[in-house]
Amino acid sequence: MITYLLLFLFIIPSLTILVLNILAVLLSYSFYWYEYANTNPGAVDNRFTWKNLKLIITLAVPEIFFNFISFMIIPVGLINRKNQAIQRGETPILLLHGLFINQACWFWFKYQLRQQGFKNIVTMNLSAWHNQETLTELLAKQVDELRHQLGVNKVHLVGHSMGGIIARNYVQLRGGEDKVDQLVCLGSPHHGSKLATFSTVPLGKLLLPDSDFLQRLNGAPIPEAVHLTNIYTNKDNMVLPNASNHLSWGEAVELDGMGHTSLLYREPALAATIAALKKTG
Repeated sequence: MITYLLLFLFIIPSLTILVLNILAVLLSYSFYWYEYANTNPGAVDNRFTWKNLKLIITLAVPEIFFNFISFMIIPVGLINRKNQAIQRGETPILLLHGLFINQACWFWFKYQLRQQGFKNIVTMNLSAWHNQETLTELLAKQVDELRHQLGVNKVHLVGHSMGGIIARNYVQLRGGEDKVDQLVCLGSPHHGSKLATFSTVPLGKLLLPDSDFLQRLNGAPIPEAVHLTNIYTNKDNMVLPNASNHLSWGEAVELDGMGHTSLLYREPALAATIAALKKTG
């Protein structure tokens, strides 16, 4: 009886999540190929080569694995953790996750940051069912609490995917410029994504290419006091076309050989983020 109960409560849901992740990654890379082939017609002639097959495997397998891990640990992220920042006087790092996952996805990222000597690493949940202004208000409140708690003037923000857009909304449109030192965006859809048309949540619809919100954000003044590092991969399977990852300001770091969620776990993305955070304001 216990065996059947465990099968029902853990194994079957886990297999379901795995299958859905496999389908999602394969479909998203199919859309990626569609976009790429339409802008590079010569690539169609070589689509079935061993080199391309190997590339698909090296992109899809890690992305499936990291997606699966990120979804499986969502229950851990629902636990409310207090007093994450402990070192007074040290600029805190606030990590902002993307759509459909929560703060638990940062576990490996936080571990690597701590290995580099960073002490004040804080995460928060951003519900996909709220609009961008509500989430920006929550971010502003968290930033002010950290500043007062730790006796610092500014914080560092690191945002993956939609988290980077919320961070930009805070510093460019909601008066947070003077409270942020380093802003790091990881795979953020600065100009939207064609895949946003499949979104079923209000927040995802803001990421439609040329949405009113994105036009307003990209037309806002550049925050001179904020140092932005825009890290993205040219094999991003969720931000389509990949040029939507680009920004006309800040420092750009282009990576290769990894997908969207892999930016949370792979060494090149971690190294680029750590290098940005070690710069002084």
